[in-house]
Amino acid sequence: MAGMIDRRQALALGAAAIATPAVARGSRDAFLWGAATAGHQVEGNNVNADIWLLEQMKPTLFAEPSGDACDSLHRWDEDVAIVKALGLTAYRFSVEWARIEPADGQFSQAFLDHYARIVDRCRASGLAPVVTFNHFTTPRWFAARGGWEAPDAPTLFARYCDRVARAMAHGISHALTFNEPNLSIGGPWSRFQPSAKMRETTQAMIAAAAKASGSDRFSLLNGGDPTPMIPGVLRAHRLGRAAIKAVRGDLPVGLSLAISDDVSIGGDKLLAAKRRASYEPFFEAGRDDDFVGVQTYERTYLRADGPADAPKSIERRADGKPYEPGAIGGSVRYAHRATGKPILVTENGIDASDDRERARFIPDAVAAVEAARRDGVPVLGYIHWSLLDNFEWFSGYKPRYGLVAIDRATFKRTVKPSAHVLGKIARAGGTR
Repeated sequence: MAGMIDRRQALALGAAAIATPAVARGSRDAFLWGAATAGHQVEGNNVNADIWLLEQMKPTLFAEPSGDACDSLHRWDEDVAIVKALGLTAYRFSVEWARIEPADGQFSQAFLDHYARIVDRCRASGLAPVVTFNHFTTPRWFAARGGWEAPDAPTLFARYCDRVARAMAHGISHALTFNEPNLSIGGPWSRFQPSAKMRETTQAMIAAAAKASGSDRFSLLNGGDPTPMIPGVLRAHRLGRAAIKAVRGDLPVGLSLAISDDVSIGGDKLLAAKRRASYEPFFEAGRDDDFVGVQTYERTYLRADGPADAPKSIERRADGKPYEPGAIGGSVRYAHRATGKPILVTENGIDASDDRERARFIPDAVAAVEAARRDGVPVLGYIHWSLLDNFEWFSGYKPRYGLVAIDRATFKRTVKPSAHVLGKIARAGGTR
């Protein structure tokens, strides 16, 4: 995110060649090497989504509107081809609820077919399609009727999951019901707290969206107090998983969680409190899941009196932020220890305008995952965020997380050297 706030913290303040034959067959034994995108961040003109409306409000917390994004709604086949050409074996993307159900109960067969074509193209290319059913955004009508606070929200989500599963579950490799539904809970344990001005702007933006929707409310998980929303999200995950499994029982289903590599430097009680609030309810909701999706971008240091800066002994990047690619190793170890489940790294990456930093980061992060695997943690794959330089929510297009650069005027894709670093690791089956 802009300034000292990264993509994790900014969202929380508003309260991610040829495959081997085994991968082509969808074998659960094949380690997945992939890159990720999310619909709203790359597709463009997602006009029926709650976030799109918030981007247009005055005032708004968004640095700029998403607009055409990366035009992946029309150029998705080029994106899939890039993933294949790099030698990766998996592509994670999301389906947009707002496109599939633009009005309550009205489903678009055309968009169900659109996303099914992406799944089928991945399969034909030897790529495992890892599909997220909800990556932050919801339809405007859903937010205007109370979002996840509405008593029937879980049932509506399950209805949507059923439609999506019936259209494309046959080809999906791994399904994620939600992307980081726990993100907004992390605020109290962050060094970055919203200013009075940010809180005021957030509330004014949401009020304006409610008025524009002809409603007295406009509720979204990352735009207010998450406390009343979490029970609905947890139930929605369980019902959504059941709906997907009813269509295809052998499809691995989980959800991704934002998990920092939390380190106690005298704050053991605070660490325990954070885990109870931020992770454990979701672990419990996922007790019958097939895996846990882990998304890590940082370490969090906790003292007895609250979050702390990284120790001065920690290596720093050019911008002064800690260089901690090993954080993903700590997160996957914790998630497996807490749940006993296999782990899929669904996001891990770095905001770097200098691609040399990313090229250095990737092998170091992968090595941390490999070390956890050698110690017995069952890791299913490593999926990098992101395939493309895309719309990073409140920060707009300034952050650079992509393996591929996007010309904002022509949408030309330019593969960065760091992408070839990840591809080389994937072709070799690891760093060793």
